[in-house]
Amino acid sequence: MLLRASTAILLTLVPAIVLAAAPNPSGLPVQRFVTIRASQATVRVGPGYKYDASWTYKVAGQPVEIIQEFDVWRKIRDVDGWEGWVHSNTLSGTRAGYVSKDAGDEVALRTAASDDAGIVAWVGPGFPVRIQSCDGNWCAVTATDHPPEGQSSNYSGYLPEADIWGVLEGESFD
Repeated sequence: MLLRASTAILLTLVPAIVLAAAPNPSGLPVQRFVTIRASQATVRVGPGYKYDASWTYKVAGQPVEIIQEFDVWRKIRDVDGWEGWVHSNTLSGTRAGYVSKDAGDEVALRTAASDDAGIVAWVGPGFPVRIQSCDGNWCAVTATDHPPEGQSSNYSGYLPEADIWGVLEGESFD
């Protein structure tokens, strides 16, 4: 009798254990940053084409955070806190971000990953950056200035990870 009761309890728990261990659809961590790949990416209120469109991204390269997955759909959050669902085909693993609004009026883009390194440029809150790598404290980035007149200028250097929206705390990647 005790053996049957133990077996019944175990069989009841096995599906719950398997569900808890099941990976999300992509097999990647759910909380991660990516960019919008498509030049037009429709954000929906739910995970499927049958759901209403909320808005459309019209510029590729916008950084977003994946906060949930369902089949081929990803729930994203943008820098302003807006959330919605996009098809996974509209996303890219390319990394980008923004200088954090909490970083202060100006942040020094440094020549090396050190507070003592020289300054390449000053960037302000909301300035977009392409992120090449992070070591858990500093990120190698490229910031592009698009002046109203004249040619764009690229500035490569290092920003403290804490000053970038688009990187998880302590995240390391190449």
